[in-house]
Amino acid sequence: MKQSKVGFVAYAVLILAAIVSVFPFVWTFLASTHTNTQIFQLEYTLKIGNHMLENLRNLLKVAPYWRNMANSIFVAGVYTILVLLFDSMAGYAFAKFRFKGRDAIFFLCIASMFIPQQVSMVPLFIQLSAFGLMDTPWAIILPGLANVFGVFLMRQSFMGFPDELIEAARIDGASDFRIFFTIVAPTMKPAFTSLGILSFVNQWGNFMWPLIAINSKEQYTMPLVLSLMVQPGMIIDYSAVMIGAVISLVPVLVFFLVFQKNFIDGILAGAVKG
Repeated sequence: MKQSKVGFVAYAVLILAAIVSVFPFVWTFLASTHTNTQIFQLEYTLKIGNHMLENLRNLLKVAPYWRNMANSIFVAGVYTILVLLFDSMAGYAFAKFRFKGRDAIFFLCIASMFIPQQVSMVPLFIQLSAFGLMDTPWAIILPGLANVFGVFLMRQSFMGFPDELIEAARIDGASDFRIFFTIVAPTMKPAFTSLGILSFVNQWGNFMWPLIAINSKEQYTMPLVLSLMVQPGMIIDYSAVMIGAVISLVPVLVFFLVFQKNFIDGILAGAVKG
C-alpha cells in the first residue's frame, strides 16, 4: 500500500512538472495566433486565434526572417558537424593514446571550463577582426569548436571501448585514422547523438557572441532577430515576436525528435566509466 501511494505521488509530481515545463511553449503558440491586444487578455489565453498569417506578415516586415532562419540553420549545422569531428578525435586521443603529460593537459582543459566566456570575448574580437571574419557566419562558428565539455563527454564514452579491438586492428595494419573512423566511431552513436543535440541547441540559442560578431541584418541569426523586435524605445509587436519564436523553435524540435532515441543512452554512457 505504501509503495502504491509513493508511486502515485511520484507520478503526480512528474505530471505537474511536465505541465509546468510544457505550458510556456503552448502559451507561446497560442499567443502567436492572437493580436497584441488579445495576448494580454485572459479570455484568449487558452484559445486559438485566427491572426497567425497576419502576424507572420508583420514579422517579415521587420527583417529578412527566412534569410536569418537559413543563417541559423547553417551556423548551427556546420558548428555541430565540426564539433562532432574535432571533439570526438580529441576525446579519443585522451582516452586511448598514451603520451607524456596527457593527464595534465586534460586537467587544464577541464579547468578552462571555469573561465567565464566574457573573459575571452575581447581577444576573440581582436583575432577575428585581424583575419577579416567579423560579420560572417565563421565568426560565430570557429570560436566554439574547442568545446571542452564535448571533449570530456566523448572521452568518457571512449574509455569503455575495448583496447583489445584497437590493438588487433593495429596488428592488421590499420592506421589510427582508419581505426577511429571505421571501428571506434560507428559504435559510439549514442555519444555522438548526445553531443550533437547539445551542440546544435546551444548554438541555435547563442546570443551574446553573435551580438558582438554580427553587424548586418542579413547575417543575423534567430536570437538576434527576435531581440531586434523588443528593443527599448520602440513599439513592440508581441504577436510578431511570438510567431517568430514559434517558427524558430521548429528546427530545434525536429532535430531533437529525430535523434532523441540515442540521446539518453549517450548521456548515461559518459557517466558509467571514467
